[in-house]
Amino acid sequence: MLKALLALLVIFFIATFPATWLLMLFLGNVGLDLSYWGTLPLGIVVSALIGAAASQSEY
Repeated sequence: MLKALLALLVIFFIATFPATWLLMLFLGNVGLDLSYWGTLPLGIVVSALIGAAASQSEY
């Protein structure tokens, strides 16, 4: 169980890394120099929004 949880955590960070990294670049250009950990919550939200927009719904 611990190995599965650790694997899920690693997959989670790999999946949210592109959005978080791009947000770090954007916010750095705006003047807010945030670290990876400071940008991660917003990166999670952006990753979820991109995933929801990319999924196909039949409703």
